[in-house]
Amino acid sequence: MNKENEVVLKFPSRSQNEGFARAVTAAFAARLDPTLEELGDVKTAVSEAVTNCIVHAYPDTIGLITLRLRALEGGILEITVKDSGRGIDDVDRARQPMFTTGGADRSGMGITIMESFMNTLSIRSAPGRGTTVKMRKKVLSRKGG
Repeated sequence: MNKENEVVLKFPSRSQNEGFARAVTAAFAARLDPTLEELGDVKTAVSEAVTNCIVHAYPDTIGLITLRLRALEGGILEITVKDSGRGIDDVDRARQPMFTTGGADRSGMGITIMESFMNTLSIRSAPGRGTTVKMRKKVLSRKGG
């Protein structure tokens, strides 16, 4: 699949940057002319992915998060969120609804939410080396394209 456009941002794992990541993603996705529902889905998925980096990858420190946005042929939006944090010991277990390593105040639904709002989701992780979440959403342009 050829890319039509791409943006890469790197930012510290501070809570206030979660909203920034959502806004940048919404602005980037807007050129694909998504519906408000699609835009909401994408923003929520990015929010969950970035929050997971903040809470789980870098729980005791500030680390770097990389957000890569790609517009691909056919109206496909690809979003990659990457960290170099602690990694996930068992990705299959982490994908289970209600599983969390974030303590009692976390719902354990972040990955489940990302999966429900995006068409595809893949997770690559290695303990001590970080995690990469790649999501794709087919945007059904309101222009009929």
